[in-house]
Amino acid sequence: MNNQNKTACGAGTPTAEKKKSYAERTAGQDEKIATFIVKQKQSYEFKVKYAEIRVHEFIRECNIRNLNTHVSVGGLDSITLYLFIKSLGYKVPGITVSLLEDKSIQEVHNQLELVKLKPYRSKVNIIQEFGFPVLSKEIAAKIELLQNPSEKNKTVRHAIITGETGEFGGYRKNTRMRLAQKWLDLFGGYENENEGVNYQIPPFKVSSKCCYYLKEKPCDDWAKEHNSVPFLGLMASEGGRRQKSLMINGCNYFGKSTIRSAPFAIFSRQDLLQLALDLNVPIPSIYGTIERKEDGTLYTTKAQRTGCSMCGFGIQLEKRPHRFDYLRQNNPKEWEFWMYRCCKDEYGNDFGWGKVLDYIGVEWEDDILSQLTFKEDIQNADI
Repeated sequence: MNNQNKTACGAGTPTAEKKKSYAERTAGQDEKIATFIVKQKQSYEFKVKYAEIRVHEFIRECNIRNLNTHVSVGGLDSITLYLFIKSLGYKVPGITVSLLEDKSIQEVHNQLELVKLKPYRSKVNIIQEFGFPVLSKEIAAKIELLQNPSEKNKTVRHAIITGETGEFGGYRKNTRMRLAQKWLDLFGGYENENEGVNYQIPPFKVSSKCCYYLKEKPCDDWAKEHNSVPFLGLMASEGGRRQKSLMINGCNYFGKSTIRSAPFAIFSRQDLLQLALDLNVPIPSIYGTIERKEDGTLYTTKAQRTGCSMCGFGIQLEKRPHRFDYLRQNNPKEWEFWMYRCCKDEYGNDFGWGKVLDYIGVEWEDDILSQLTFKEDIQNADI
């Protein structure tokens, strides 16, 4: 990025930022969040028009900055975004690490003729070296810090256990930095001696690094090579660590080191599914079909969310049949590998996701889908 772009993205140096107090860094955030929430409550028609305007604005500003744009494509949300931008008349390329996705998603990617990228490391290698991606990216990152203590992350580890922040966090208490009690009970034992607590230590490692090596780094490197910045299919309504960032920074963000557009930021799941219907988006079979309940609520008849076949982010929130149940149905051999023998413990014994799911209380071993023999059973299942 040239000097003109650096200036346009924001003034100030990293050193100056570090000197700002917590109050200075967070000034105006509550007002931005309140304004964002008002937009989330608007009609579907308003949100679609709003997304259209944000796409036009982002591309126009990127042209001024001599930047190209692309869409980072994975599952249904970003497939819909890609076709939405295409419907506006833009020939923006879509890039994907398609090999990580379900076969039915790969088929749609092939149909859309997306640019295919390769992951930098294998899934097995990442899990064996770093740990399992479970619960959420934010929670996994916190557990990973607890697993890897250092003097540098001492204050953050204390905040994860107690919710108490240091000077950089404004000396606050009861913050969201603290893990939920149920996860502290299972994963907080690394700090038992330091914090005077009595939590458990899991019999496996946890990590948030999978996405970085499998998707983020390959896509980031492609973007740098092509002088391009991404459109992302993120929605604040999905929650997670990006929710607050989307609310504060809005749909289009031009930062010092990050430039991105999330035109669907104010969308709900209902908005996304309705737009997919309006655009006749090809629905990968892993999702089933988009149907409407008697009260008008749209839903997908199979998976509600997808990702890598070995990803456990959000699995604790899913009712059965969940993603691993569908993996069992669609690819029994792959399911058997991931559940029983994708990893080795310190003694060289095979284990897999089954051990992880047992530990966090998610059922998986019974073949629940084989028990749903009638169509009405499937429609009434907790999906």
